[in-house]
Amino acid sequence: MNYQETLDYLYSRLPVFHNIGARAFKPGLQTTMELCKLAGNPQNDYPTIHIGGTNGKGSTSHMIAAILQKAGYKVGLYTSPHLKDFRERIRVNGIFANEDFIANFIADHKSNIDRLSPSFFEVAVSMAFAYFNYEKVDVAVIEVGMGGRLDSTNIIHPELSLITNISLDHTQFLGDTLEKIAAEKAGIIKQGVPVVISEYQSEEISTVFTQAATSLHASLYYGSQLYDITKVGFSNGRMNVKVFEKSTMELVFPNLQLDLTGDYQVKNLGGVLTAVKILKSKGWQIQDDDIVSALQSVVELNGLQGRWQKLQDNPAVYCDTAHNPAGLSETMKQFTSISSGQARFVIGFVGDKDISSMLKLFPANGKFYFCQPSNMRALKAEDLQRMALQVGLQGNVYPDVNEALKEAIWEADPDDTIYVGGSTFVVADLEQL
Repeated sequence: MNYQETLDYLYSRLPVFHNIGARAFKPGLQTTMELCKLAGNPQNDYPTIHIGGTNGKGSTSHMIAAILQKAGYKVGLYTSPHLKDFRERIRVNGIFANEDFIANFIADHKSNIDRLSPSFFEVAVSMAFAYFNYEKVDVAVIEVGMGGRLDSTNIIHPELSLITNISLDHTQFLGDTLEKIAAEKAGIIKQGVPVVISEYQSEEISTVFTQAATSLHASLYYGSQLYDITKVGFSNGRMNVKVFEKSTMELVFPNLQLDLTGDYQVKNLGGVLTAVKILKSKGWQIQDDDIVSALQSVVELNGLQGRWQKLQDNPAVYCDTAHNPAGLSETMKQFTSISSGQARFVIGFVGDKDISSMLKLFPANGKFYFCQPSNMRALKAEDLQRMALQVGLQGNVYPDVNEALKEAIWEADPDDTIYVGGSTFVVADLEQL
């Protein structure tokens, strides 16, 4: 099989979560462990950093990978889902995985895949681990898919674990309270391995992490307790922040520039800087200049897309992959703070999310353009229109995000502001991305 035939085989043969949801979810590590064992357990041949959490784990993974790259390390990066190209999931120093490797890996393991009936995600994880070994990386940054305790990536024993935050998402799999979800996320904490929590949220959530870390003799750090980070404005398309170390009140970064400009990155940054501090204490050679240089060029270094990304001016169009109430609340605050003229919203969702809660976050005076993502879990645009009307949001229906955005731009004045989002998969469908 060539590369395209390989992808066709994977999508037709294996259950894919972003297409069919719950039917593709295979909790547990046994199948991934078996696939990796058959590949020679490549995940044990290089150090790893494990990144979990509800929101922000993709951005955090990209930032840490970029810093390590700037420090001179050869860095593997595994993230999910992809937006445009399957190979986005598996990168080395920002370069997508080799098509021939993917085709050959599946050809070599096809009989095992047919025998074990893994999920798409389990195959992708084992492939990533093998590719990083093939490329002889110095370190791999591994993003958790869902949860943590039973996630396929959780067969690694990392140098460091990091959990960004906890909010309600995937409750049908992870639990219906923040404490239950925190317990699942805490499953990536390993014996004797330091763990960073990006932000302190509540005593109830913190207790879950403290108990898990204590039982495993893992040192626990909170980014928000180590660093005071303040946004001070924008320049040259980047967000400027200043960073104080709380214990000394030393201004460690008077003007750190981030090319990831979503306000929520301020919370992610505390975890990133704490992780770097711990890595340096373990002997990793990372200079402040590496941090400064990396954080102003994460997109260039690793190609991250869809995180508070500006697509055009006049009218201004922003897209973001926020897809749960906590994430969307953050992006709506930022959108409200920068929007001018008429606010217009091009939105679509997948059907198994808390859509009613998210719709309540949009302003009633907005102009809405309802669409649906091009995957099997999509909420039909007509159903979205009806649900939106129940909370006072009105708009027309469009067959896809590109038609909806085209109409929004056509109707807009130059000083209007347009938001595109609601789902990772709506953003993925954008032709402008």
